Amino acid sequence: MLEIALTHQIGEFRLSAELAIGPGVTVITGPSGAGKTTLLALVAGLARPTRGRIVLDGTVLVDTTTRRWLPPHRRRIGQVFQDARLFPHLSVRQNLLYGRLFAGADTGGPAPGAIIDLLDIAPLLSRRPRDLSGGERQRVAIGRALLSAPRLLLLDEPLSALDPARRAEMLPYLIRLRDGAGLPMLYVTHQADELAELATTWLHVEKGRVLPGQ
Repeated sequence: MLEIALTHQIGEFRLSAELAIGPGVTVITGPSGAGKTTLLALVAGLARPTRGRIVLDGTVLVDTTTRRWLPPHRRRIGQVFQDARLFPHLSVRQNLLYGRLFAGADTGGPAPGAIIDLLDIAPLLSRRPRDLSGGERQRVAIGRALLSAPRLLLLDEPLSALDPARRAEMLPYLIRLRDGAGLPMLYVTHQADELAELATTWLHVEKGRVLPGQ
Protein backbone atom coordinates (compact mmCIF):
# COMPACT_ATOMS: atom_id res chain seq x y z
CA MET A 1 0.00 0.00 0.00
CA LEU A 2 1.26 3.45 -0.98
CA GLU A 3 -0.03 6.34 1.12
CA ILE A 4 0.55 9.94 0.04
CA ALA A 5 -0.43 13.16 1.78
CA LEU A 6 1.60 16.13 0.59
CA THR A 7 1.88 19.54 -0.96
CA HIS A 8 4.76 20.62 -3.16
CA GLN A 9 5.54 24.14 -4.33
CA ILE A 10 7.69 24.92 -7.39
CA GLY A 11 7.60 28.66 -8.05
CA GLU A 12 3.98 29.51 -8.81
CA PHE A 13 3.02 25.86 -9.28
CA ARG A 14 1.54 23.92 -6.36
CA LEU A 15 0.87 20.16 -6.33
CA SER A 16 -1.39 18.64 -3.68
CA ALA A 17 -2.22 14.95 -3.23
CA GLU A 18 -3.91 12.81 -0.61
CA LEU A 19 -4.48 9.21 -1.62
CA ALA A 20 -3.89 5.54 -0.88
CA ILE A 21 -2.95 3.10 -3.64
CA GLY A 22 -3.05 -0.70 -3.50
CA PRO A 23 -2.00 -3.44 -5.93
CA GLY A 24 -2.94 -3.08 -9.57
CA VAL A 25 -2.41 -0.30 -12.10
CA THR A 26 -3.28 3.21 -11.03
CA VAL A 27 -3.40 5.14 -14.29
CA ILE A 28 -2.67 8.86 -13.96
CA THR A 29 -3.92 11.19 -16.68
CA GLY A 30 -3.98 14.94 -17.14
CA PRO A 31 -2.70 17.70 -19.41
CA SER A 32 1.00 18.44 -19.86
CA GLY A 33 2.35 20.44 -16.94
CA ALA A 34 -0.43 19.35 -14.57
CA GLY A 35 1.96 17.62 -12.16
CA LYS A 36 1.88 13.94 -13.16
CA THR A 37 5.63 13.45 -13.54
CA THR A 38 6.27 15.62 -10.46
CA LEU A 39 4.12 13.24 -8.42
CA LEU A 40 6.17 10.26 -9.61
CA ALA A 41 9.42 12.10 -8.87
CA LEU A 42 8.28 12.75 -5.28
CA VAL A 43 7.41 9.08 -4.78
CA ALA A 44 10.72 7.94 -6.29
CA GLY A 45 12.72 10.34 -4.12
CA LEU A 46 13.99 12.43 -7.03
CA ALA A 47 12.39 15.46 -5.37
CA ARG A 48 11.41 16.30 -1.79
CA PRO A 49 7.91 17.56 -1.02
CA THR A 50 7.56 21.00 0.50
CA ARG A 51 5.34 19.48 3.17
CA GLY A 52 3.89 16.06 3.77
CA ARG A 53 4.45 12.34 4.08
CA ILE A 54 4.78 9.28 1.81
CA VAL A 55 4.60 5.75 3.22
CA LEU A 56 5.09 2.49 1.27
CA ASP A 57 4.14 -0.82 2.89
CA GLY A 58 4.59 0.73 6.33
CA THR A 59 8.01 2.20 5.52
CA VAL A 60 8.18 5.99 5.77
CA LEU A 61 9.83 7.27 2.60
CA VAL A 62 9.58 10.91 3.57
CA ASP A 63 8.00 12.85 6.43
CA THR A 64 8.75 16.54 6.52
CA THR A 65 7.45 16.88 10.09
CA THR A 66 9.93 14.38 11.54
CA ARG A 67 12.57 15.08 8.84
CA ARG A 68 12.54 11.44 7.83
CA TRP A 69 14.04 10.89 4.36
CA LEU A 70 14.80 7.59 2.68
CA PRO A 71 17.14 8.06 -0.31
CA PRO A 72 16.00 6.77 -3.72
CA HIS A 73 18.32 3.76 -3.85
CA ARG A 74 16.85 2.41 -0.60
CA ARG A 75 13.17 2.77 -1.56
CA ARG A 76 12.94 -0.38 -3.73
CA ILE A 77 10.96 1.44 -6.39
CA GLY A 78 11.33 0.37 -10.02
CA GLN A 79 11.06 2.95 -12.79
CA VAL A 80 10.35 2.69 -16.52
CA PHE A 81 10.56 5.79 -18.68
CA GLN A 82 9.49 6.85 -22.18
CA ASP A 83 12.83 5.63 -23.51
CA ALA A 84 14.07 2.27 -22.29
CA ARG A 85 17.48 3.57 -21.07
CA LEU A 86 19.15 0.20 -21.55
CA PHE A 87 22.93 -0.05 -21.46
CA PRO A 88 23.92 -0.22 -25.15
CA HIS A 89 27.16 -2.12 -24.54
CA LEU A 90 25.42 -4.92 -22.62
CA SER A 91 23.32 -7.79 -23.96
CA VAL A 92 19.68 -8.15 -22.98
CA ARG A 93 20.67 -10.85 -20.48
CA GLN A 94 23.27 -8.55 -18.92
CA ASN A 95 20.83 -5.65 -18.76
CA LEU A 96 18.36 -7.86 -16.92
CA LEU A 97 20.97 -9.12 -14.48
CA TYR A 98 22.02 -5.55 -13.80
CA GLY A 99 18.54 -4.99 -12.36
CA ARG A 100 19.04 -8.08 -10.19
CA LEU A 101 22.05 -6.42 -8.55
CA PHE A 102 19.70 -3.94 -6.85
CA ALA A 103 17.62 -6.66 -5.22
CA GLY A 104 19.12 -7.11 -1.77
CA ALA A 105 20.01 -10.59 -0.61
CA ASP A 106 17.17 -10.52 1.93
CA THR A 107 14.45 -9.26 -0.43
CA GLY A 108 13.91 -12.39 -2.51
CA GLY A 109 12.14 -11.12 -5.59
CA PRO A 110 11.10 -12.86 -8.78
CA ALA A 111 13.33 -15.40 -10.47
CA PRO A 112 14.85 -14.19 -13.76
CA GLY A 113 13.24 -17.09 -15.61
CA ALA A 114 9.78 -16.11 -14.41
CA ILE A 115 10.21 -12.54 -15.64
CA ILE A 116 11.70 -13.69 -18.94
CA ASP A 117 8.64 -15.92 -19.47
CA LEU A 118 6.18 -13.24 -18.34
CA LEU A 119 7.51 -10.74 -20.89
CA ASP A 120 8.37 -13.32 -23.58
CA ILE A 121 11.94 -12.10 -23.99
CA ALA A 122 13.84 -15.42 -24.03
CA PRO A 123 14.59 -15.10 -27.79
CA LEU A 124 16.17 -11.68 -27.14
CA LEU A 125 18.68 -12.57 -24.42
CA SER A 126 21.81 -12.60 -26.58
CA ARG A 127 20.97 -9.42 -28.51
CA ARG A 128 22.14 -5.88 -27.88
CA PRO A 129 19.63 -3.03 -27.46
CA ARG A 130 20.44 -1.64 -30.91
CA ASP A 131 19.08 -4.86 -32.44
CA LEU A 132 15.69 -4.60 -30.70
CA SER A 133 12.47 -2.92 -31.73
CA GLY A 134 11.08 -0.16 -29.53
CA GLY A 135 8.55 -2.51 -27.99
CA GLU A 136 11.20 -5.14 -27.29
CA ARG A 137 13.40 -2.55 -25.59
CA GLN A 138 10.53 -1.50 -23.34
CA ARG A 139 9.82 -5.11 -22.38
CA VAL A 140 13.46 -5.53 -21.40
CA ALA A 141 13.35 -2.27 -19.42
CA ILE A 142 10.28 -3.51 -17.54
CA GLY A 143 11.99 -6.84 -16.89
CA ARG A 144 15.09 -5.09 -15.52
CA ALA A 145 12.91 -3.01 -13.20
CA LEU A 146 11.03 -6.08 -11.95
CA LEU A 147 14.25 -7.99 -11.26
CA SER A 148 15.31 -5.27 -8.82
CA ALA A 149 12.53 -6.71 -6.56
CA PRO A 150 10.58 -3.45 -6.30
CA ARG A 151 7.71 -2.86 -3.90
CA LEU A 152 6.27 -0.34 -6.37
CA LEU A 153 6.65 0.23 -10.12
CA LEU A 154 6.51 3.70 -11.68
CA LEU A 155 5.86 3.89 -15.44
CA ASP A 156 6.06 7.36 -16.98
CA GLU A 157 4.44 7.20 -20.44
CA PRO A 158 6.34 3.99 -21.27
CA LEU A 159 4.65 3.56 -24.67
CA SER A 160 4.61 7.17 -25.86
CA ALA A 161 7.69 6.77 -28.08
CA LEU A 162 6.20 3.77 -29.92
CA ASP A 163 4.14 3.81 -33.10
CA PRO A 164 0.52 2.53 -32.88
CA ALA A 165 1.43 -1.00 -33.98
CA ARG A 166 4.17 -1.33 -31.34
CA ARG A 167 1.89 0.15 -28.68
CA ALA A 168 -0.78 -2.42 -29.51
CA GLU A 169 1.89 -5.13 -29.30
CA MET A 170 2.92 -4.00 -25.80
CA LEU A 171 -0.49 -3.77 -24.16
CA PRO A 172 -0.99 -7.56 -23.68
CA TYR A 173 2.35 -7.74 -21.83
CA LEU A 174 1.33 -4.88 -19.54
CA ILE A 175 -2.01 -6.59 -18.85
CA ARG A 176 -0.13 -9.79 -18.03
CA LEU A 177 2.17 -7.81 -15.74
CA ARG A 178 -0.81 -6.20 -13.99
CA ASP A 179 -2.52 -9.53 -13.42
CA GLY A 180 0.56 -11.50 -12.44
CA ALA A 181 3.00 -9.23 -10.59
CA GLY A 182 0.85 -8.38 -7.55
CA LEU A 183 2.50 -5.03 -6.87
CA PRO A 184 1.21 -1.45 -7.05
CA MET A 185 1.97 0.41 -10.27
CA LEU A 186 1.61 4.11 -11.06
CA TYR A 187 1.20 4.53 -14.80
CA VAL A 188 1.24 7.96 -16.47
CA THR A 189 -0.33 8.21 -19.92
CA HIS A 190 -2.19 10.50 -22.31
CA GLN A 191 -3.71 7.56 -24.21
CA ALA A 192 -7.36 6.63 -23.70
CA ASP A 193 -6.82 3.01 -24.83
CA GLU A 194 -4.11 2.46 -22.21
CA LEU A 195 -6.45 3.85 -19.55
CA ALA A 196 -9.29 1.60 -20.70
CA GLU A 197 -7.17 -1.56 -20.99
CA LEU A 198 -4.94 -1.25 -17.93
CA ALA A 199 -6.51 0.79 -15.15
CA THR A 200 -7.72 -0.79 -11.94
CA THR A 201 -7.78 2.75 -10.48
CA TRP A 202 -7.86 6.08 -12.30
CA LEU A 203 -6.47 9.40 -11.07
CA HIS A 204 -6.62 12.68 -12.96
CA VAL A 205 -4.25 15.56 -12.29
CA GLU A 206 -5.52 19.04 -13.14
CA LYS A 207 -3.61 22.21 -12.23
CA GLY A 208 -1.72 20.46 -9.47
CA ARG A 209 -4.72 18.72 -7.90
CA VAL A 210 -4.84 14.91 -7.85
CA LEU A 211 -8.46 13.79 -8.16
CA PRO A 212 -10.36 10.54 -8.84
CA GLY A 213 -10.86 10.07 -12.60
CA GLN A 214 -14.31 10.60 -14.02
